Amino acid sequence: MGIIKEFKEFAMKGNLIDMAVAFVMGAAFGKIVTGFIQGIVMPLIGKITANMDFKDMKYVLTEAHKDASGKDVPEASIKYGEFITDILDFVIVAFCMFLVVKTINKMKKKQEEVPAPVEPTKEELLLTEIRDLLKNKN
Repeated sequence: MGIIKEFKEFAMKGNLIDMAVAFVMGAAFGKIVTGFIQGIVMPLIGKITANMDFKDMKYVLTEAHKDASGKDVPEASIKYGEFITDILDFVIVAFCMFLVVKTINKMKKKQEEVPAPVEPTKEELLLTEIRDLLKNKN
């Protein structure tokens, strides 16, 4: 019975739930960035590079052909254009995550800088009580 209780405590910790939410948000954010790269950035780069589509950029090792038995053999190629696109995806996601973490750290730092109210010492409390008693007496 103790292991079930431990698992419940582990599963319901705030950090684990926060991490799960962050994972789902990160996956959704990755799709947005991929759409941005493929739909906006890469066409602009393609325009700059004389309408060349990065997805079509590849180094063909062997052309597609038919073997001796008449079976189709697909081409073998190194698709460096897709690799460049994936690198751009990664750089943009990493930069956005950097900005998010930087903002969160800045907010935490400001929160830490706010001094907590100082509680009066026992001596100050006693003096306050004496002052209040003297006020009420007069």
